[in-house]
Amino acid sequence: MTSPDPLAVRRGRILAVVGIVLLAFSLRSAVASLSPLFDAIGEDFVLPAAVLGLIGTVPPLCFAVFGLLASGFERRFGLERTTLVALGAVALGLVARAAASDAYGLLLGSALVFAGVGVGNVLLPALVKKYFPDRIGLMTTVYSTMMAISTFVPPLVAVPVADAAGWRTSLGLWAVFALAGLAPWIVLALRARRAALAEVDLEPVSTRVFGRMWRLPTAWALAVTFFVSSAVAYTSFAWLPKILVDTAGVTPQVAGTLLSLFALIGLPASLVVPVLVARRGVVLPLFIVASASGVLGAGGLLVAPASAPWLWVTLLGILPLLFPLVLTSVGLRTRTHDATVALSSFAQSLGYGVTMLMPIGVGLIHDATGSWTVPLVMLLAISLLAVPAGVVIARRKTVEQEWEQRHGSW
Repeated sequence: MTSPDPLAVRRGRILAVVGIVLLAFSLRSAVASLSPLFDAIGEDFVLPAAVLGLIGTVPPLCFAVFGLLASGFERRFGLERTTLVALGAVALGLVARAAASDAYGLLLGSALVFAGVGVGNVLLPALVKKYFPDRIGLMTTVYSTMMAISTFVPPLVAVPVADAAGWRTSLGLWAVFALAGLAPWIVLALRARRAALAEVDLEPVSTRVFGRMWRLPTAWALAVTFFVSSAVAYTSFAWLPKILVDTAGVTPQVAGTLLSLFALIGLPASLVVPVLVARRGVVLPLFIVASASGVLGAGGLLVAPASAPWLWVTLLGILPLLFPLVLTSVGLRTRTHDATVALSSFAQSLGYGVTMLMPIGVGLIHDATGSWTVPLVMLLAISLLAVPAGVVIARRKTVEQEWEQRHGSW
């Protein structure tokens, strides 16, 4: 077997950086760019409340279903080709959404987008593991920061662009980044194919790897962590403005600003957390900070919402620091990119699968009780789940080590 050419390896890593950055940007901008335009779209065709509800439910549903399927896709087609198809689905869905002539076309385009995002979410940690095994913290910082930026930038520019050039242009412009992201992955997919034919690729992927995750404490702890982070985030994006208006007495405009504050806090977390986890080994303290912040934030909204709503929102916004933490841990708690795919698929599909019930459940509970007390107690209780999960993840064992200790050779 010949040694890889250092220049080719370096060029491959440069392409991988570009590809990962554009993939991460596209995964979040595709999700965040639609809802601010509902009013503008509604001027062209009717948007039934049922369709809008489905569009709100589709993201976590697709993330759960296609996150579960991602491991099988990667085994069958390889990491790079699966990434290429996922990003292509996002680009195609963005174009289809911008060209929609009715609400159902908008829904179908969105479903295609979110299917691609569901697969891409799972593959990002595995791409970092394969191309940057020595830079997991740094690269997780890079792509999680891009995800944070592309979460709060599209809502800021969506309406101004729509006012200037129409809502179709505002929706479709994000496809440019997804289409540009295809180029590096086409090259890397071709290289991976040549490497496989030359028998210098990574070892064959076991079809049993994903199934083993069900029996490993670390996999379950990461799934719980992902649920805690995404449940608080999705519930807040769906209901926090309404909660603030009803309980704290703020205006809708102020409530919208506070929701932006909630989203913005994710940016510094994405810059700092991966480095602390990967380089300093700081894990359990971050879980404790996140859990305590969620408890205090939800508790403040429950007990004294009008006293300091900005403080409660800030504290609640700290809890999703668990998102970059879990992404970093997925790479650090595996030896190979194949196990990373399986672990990422397991944690994200289970986490999103339960999360998709949260926004709907919170709405139903509020309608039944006429109060936000029970939903806020639920958020408080969910925040506490992070601590036992953090105890397991802080043991610094890979899933392969856990399996070998419990069941023999990997």
